[in-house]
Amino acid sequence: MKVIGLIGGMSWNSTLEYYRLINEEVSRRLGSLHSARLVLYSLDFEEIEHAQHEDNWDNAANVLVEAGVALKQAGVDFLVICTNTMHKVADLVAERTGLSLLHIVDVAGSVITEHGLRRVGLLGTRFVMDESFYQEKLRIGFGVEVLVPKQTEQDVVHRIIYEELCMGKIEDVSRRACLKIVEALRGRGAEGIILGCTELPLLIQPDDVSVAVFDTTRLHAEAAVKLALGE
Repeated sequence: MKVIGLIGGMSWNSTLEYYRLINEEVSRRLGSLHSARLVLYSLDFEEIEHAQHEDNWDNAANVLVEAGVALKQAGVDFLVICTNTMHKVADLVAERTGLSLLHIVDVAGSVITEHGLRRVGLLGTRFVMDESFYQEKLRIGFGVEVLVPKQTEQDVVHRIIYEELCMGKIEDVSRRACLKIVEALRGRGAEGIILGCTELPLLIQPDDVSVAVFDTTRLHAEAAVKLALGE
């Protein structure tokens, strides 16, 4: 079994889910008392959040590179960044650490195309919804058209992520607000919905939505296990 290098702590709430899901999947596949071989480098999310909102992506990338180098020295075989937003600098992290990196958008795109979908709605941080790095990778790499919420709706989702979910707060009123936005995307033709923030599955469950839901936290964790087991 290969050793997984997790760069987490963005926020720790979703990192906890990665650790749980990866170990549950290893146990399910291998049985008995098996668990994952992994090394977790947990970051101080306050530092990352400041860099994001100050548009200082070079500094944010440096923090992740430092973590990746430490994981490489610890003997990991590949990297998993436990967040969608920071995949904005994923290629740089892979290049500067010299480690392969399991890209969350590649994982999501593969599963979406397996479902035969060509138009999906995307929820995430403002950086994921409003910038091109996520949407273009899906469009160019997988032929998937991405619909995003209106600007005012993006503001609502972004606030819920940073002010509630990243702090472990799960509010019914926020769930209803997000589901209303999901329904608006479905009304515009979305055949499925990407939960493009690893905290969003804490709030929205597949049964809450009438179309396919792509939980990037679970999909990324399961793909990490497949890679670790050489599948």
